[in-house]
Amino acid sequence: MIDHFTITVDGKPVAAKPGETVVRACEREGIHIPTLCDDKRLDPAGACRACLVEVDGQRRLQPSCAWKATPGQVVKTHVTSPRVQRHQDVLVSLYMADHKLDAEGLPVETENRNELRRWALDTNPIALESVEAPRVARAGDTNPYIQYNPELCILCARCTRYCDEIEAVNAITLTHRGSETTIGTAGMRGLLETSCELCGGCIDTCPTGALIEKKAIGILPQQIERKVRTTCNYCGVGCQMDLNVAKVDGVEKVVRVTSPPPGETVNDGNLCIKGRFAYDFIHHKDRITEPMIRKADGKLHAVSWDEALKFAAEGMKRVAQRHGPESMGFISSARCTGEENFLMSKVARAAFKSGNVHSCAAT
Repeated sequence: MIDHFTITVDGKPVAAKPGETVVRACEREGIHIPTLCDDKRLDPAGACRACLVEVDGQRRLQPSCAWKATPGQVVKTHVTSPRVQRHQDVLVSLYMADHKLDAEGLPVETENRNELRRWALDTNPIALESVEAPRVARAGDTNPYIQYNPELCILCARCTRYCDEIEAVNAITLTHRGSETTIGTAGMRGLLETSCELCGGCIDTCPTGALIEKKAIGILPQQIERKVRTTCNYCGVGCQMDLNVAKVDGVEKVVRVTSPPPGETVNDGNLCIKGRFAYDFIHHKDRITEPMIRKADGKLHAVSWDEALKFAAEGMKRVAQRHGPESMGFISSARCTGEENFLMSKVARAAFKSGNVHSCAAT
């Protein structure tokens, strides 16, 4: 059974795998095909029509996000097909006619980026009369994390598909019909009154910034100075996340947390409510940022990690010598990794000869 074959894209050979879509094969080869409704984590929808390409033997343009590659297939993108380029120019214009624009006549930049804006810069939009779509948001949604701006929504359904296919909670869906279609909930309730887990995945997948994080309002993508990859410390799964650092009042601060791209880490681009939103402790005034030891004066003093570890080890050895190993108990945490919990068990059993070791995950 073959594990790969070749298709031709814009006159160049591209390796593809059985069952793979055209857009995935092109993506791996560095060939850019614009998309708005596509997300690696979701089943192909072909809803936004941005990724249409010309396929030899097909009368109509086909959505590359859903069209399967086959051996010997010949594909033309907007780079070599005037037909595809005309389609993109008109499609971008239609989206912009139903979208909030800035003073330059471009889709507005948002705190959560706007892929439609970047696409508009790569095309030649036609000036169309703006459309007043009566889409509405959920009035009085008091949830603390997620804000929906209907004037930026293109109804690509990435957020609702994510809520269904990844989180399996179906808290949001496309509601109403025609020009009144919007992202709603049962009875248009606030998210706190639904099955929503406030994971923020809808923010992560939204291509236009119609969904943004309330805590990061006002911080645009160009203000992010750097991203720091780290491991979430709320449980032992080991999810990776990117700390977005920007200067606020002249001071560098973590202003939002984002997930790495799908396919790169164990969490596949997903985060839970704690990993994505619970980062306020980083800059809390009461946060302890260095080890401390209570010395003879009865006060806590900052020390080096080496001194703190030595102090703790000597104290534990004194207890074991004075009262015996069975007098000691070792409690680990479900927030630690499996490796860290193993080391706690090894310290208890091998170093101190005590079987009194427990994890809060067992209670």
